[in-house]
Amino acid sequence: MLLKILTVAGLATFEIYVAIPTGFLLGLSPWVIFFASVTGGLAGVFIAGFLGDKIRAFFHKKKAPGEAPAKHPMIVHLWNKYGIIGLGFLGTMAMGAPISIAVGVGLNANLKKLLTWCCIAVVTRCVLFTLIGFYGVKLF
Repeated sequence: MLLKILTVAGLATFEIYVAIPTGFLLGLSPWVIFFASVTGGLAGVFIAGFLGDKIRAFFHKKKAPGEAPAKHPMIVHLWNKYGIIGLGFLGTMAMGAPISIAVGVGLNANLKKLLTWCCIAVVTRCVLFTLIGFYGVKLF
C-alpha cells in the first residue's frame, strides 16, 4: 500500500495528469489519491522553485555583462496581459507547475508570488481531476 501511495506522489511531482489515473488503476481510495497527488504536486512546485532560482543564478553568472536576454514576443505578450496570476494559476492548470515556474524564472517573476499561485493551482487541479476520475470510474 505504501509503495502505491509513493508511486502516486512521485508521479505527481512531475505530472498530476498521470498520477491520478495511476492511483485509480492501482485501486487506491479517492481520498488517498487526492492527498498523495497534492503532496507530490506541492513537492514538485517547491523543488522546481528551488532549482529554478539556482539555474537562473548559474546562467546569469555565465552571461556577459550588459547582454540582454532574448525573449519570445508571444511569451512577453502573455506575461504583460495576465501577469503572475495567469502564469502561476493558468499556466499550472494547462501545462504543469515546473514549466510555469521555469517560464516565470526566465521572466524574472517574483518567485514567492509565483509559488503561491502554483500551489493554489496544484490543489485545484488535484480536486478537479480526482473528482473527474472518481465519477468516471463510477460510470463504468
